[in-house]
Amino acid sequence: MSAPVDTDWEHRVRRARRHGDALRLTRLLGRAAGVTAILLFTLFPVYFMIASAFSGRMTSGIGTLVPRDPTLDNFVHVLTEGDFGLYMRNSLAVAGITVVGACLLSLLAAVAVARFRFRLRTSVLVMILIVQMVPLEALVIPLFLQVRDLRLLNTVLGLGIAYIALSLPLAVWMMRGFVAAVPKEVEEAAYIDGASWPVMFWRVLFPLVAPGLVATAIFSFIIAWNEFVLALTFMQQSDKYTVAVGLRRFFGEYANEWGHVMAASTLITLPVMVFFVLVQRWLAAGLVQGAVKG
Repeated sequence: MSAPVDTDWEHRVRRARRHGDALRLTRLLGRAAGVTAILLFTLFPVYFMIASAFSGRMTSGIGTLVPRDPTLDNFVHVLTEGDFGLYMRNSLAVAGITVVGACLLSLLAAVAVARFRFRLRTSVLVMILIVQMVPLEALVIPLFLQVRDLRLLNTVLGLGIAYIALSLPLAVWMMRGFVAAVPKEVEEAAYIDGASWPVMFWRVLFPLVAPGLVATAIFSFIIAWNEFVLALTFMQQSDKYTVAVGLRRFFGEYANEWGHVMAASTLITLPVMVFFVLVQRWLAAGLVQGAVKG
């Protein structure tokens, strides 16, 4: 009589396993479908932009999903007759000034507010946060007047200084979190070993906050590369335009040159992607180095 019971029990076990496998497979397929939908929703505009940039017949309308008569003429026109190479050099110069200035100033300010005690320290942090809440449109005229008084209008340096001012509030708050996360015992151990404050800063604290510095650099670069309003206001000569301002040259009053617009848009996205690919190695290296030193 025991054999049928064992057989029935084994059958139930196999059925439960099959049910569990089917349930896991259903969940896996559901997750795969969700991820696929998100990827399609995110990447389709990028694909449409690139496909339209290589299309030789996209002169009006929205084009097609497959490029018609694939060609590089749109890119050649944008870089030569459209002077987009000059605009990209201007944007790279402005972005370089912004990244260096924002990273250096935010790092020093973050160390000051996170490690030193002084009067109105909390008020300074609150004021920085309030500045971040002010809309960009409300800052255009004050920044324009200040840059004009410095006689830096229509210069790469003047626009870079304005972008540093825009990047600093959030950059300081980001770096403050990284600096505050470093245990004070690490710094005290360096002092016990005989290190001075500058030595401790560059050999102990700086490697530990390097990931935050890389994140700040990415944030500042994106702001300087994509900003339009200040670049249009400060730059009064076409040879000083950045890529965001130069892109509008391909929008006409009665018709738009969509192939040229998409080619220019593709060129605009490349430096951001390349910059992120280059610095993400330092981001990972900084995380590992910080973990080891901590």
